[in-house]
Amino acid sequence: MGETDAAGDAPDIHQCPDISYGDYLALDQILAAQHPRSDQHDEMLFIIIHQASELWMKLILHELTAARDRIAADDLPSALKMIARVGRIQAQMIQSWDVLATLTPSEYGRIRPALGQSSGFQSYQYRLLDFILGARNPAAMKVHEATPAIHARLTAMLASPSLYDEAVKLLGRRGFALPQDAVSRDWSTSCAPRAEVEAAWLAIYRAPEAYWDLYELAEKLVDLEYRFQQWRFSHLKTVERIIGHKMGTGGSSGVAYLSRALESSFFPELLKVRGGF
Repeated sequence: MGETDAAGDAPDIHQCPDISYGDYLALDQILAAQHPRSDQHDEMLFIIIHQASELWMKLILHELTAARDRIAADDLPSALKMIARVGRIQAQMIQSWDVLATLTPSEYGRIRPALGQSSGFQSYQYRLLDFILGARNPAAMKVHEATPAIHARLTAMLASPSLYDEAVKLLGRRGFALPQDAVSRDWSTSCAPRAEVEAAWLAIYRAPEAYWDLYELAEKLVDLEYRFQQWRFSHLKTVERIIGHKMGTGGSSGVAYLSRALESSFFPELLKVRGGF
């Protein structure tokens, strides 16, 4: 953690260390990674906000991939801690839209030509997040075909069970009667909501004391989706504030696309079951 000077510091605190703060964090590379393509003051804001979001997404993927593995290993305490940490990260990402929203339409218009056809919809980490949360859309990989290493990562994630798939498989291991496609199938395809999975979650919610760890897992997943949708909504409203309903960069439909995304759910049975009380 960073430290500030204070009276009484050890006499050698300002000596050259074996590994410096800047070396450990690779600050030379990070702070040299901003390359504005215009002479507009506000382009630096646009670049740093999106770079910071990509770093946060990297950490979310790190946590959720590990959480998925811990669920598969029946280690729920570790998984719950990791998912809870993701919630705090999401709060930071949601708040970041407030910073980007200081960009006015005229300011954005002056930096827009420098963006070319680049678009946030081309973020491969965002697609990895979609995949690990269970939104399986192979068509989203097409834009990454020219980058074999990235395409391979997406393919591997698409072929693996999602975080929610592993949660449902855990229900099966705990004795709930589930259909075969809930525990073994082609994971690269999305699966329609299943009545048996909804019934299992309903049983858990009706007797939380008997299934406390599964009850906690369910709530952590709901919180994860809730914050993800908050992030999407804040994204939508920021885009609407800056460019209105114009087409986005890279050929996206902008606000219209973001609005449709809000209608989808990663964990449909967990949301549907809430009407069963």
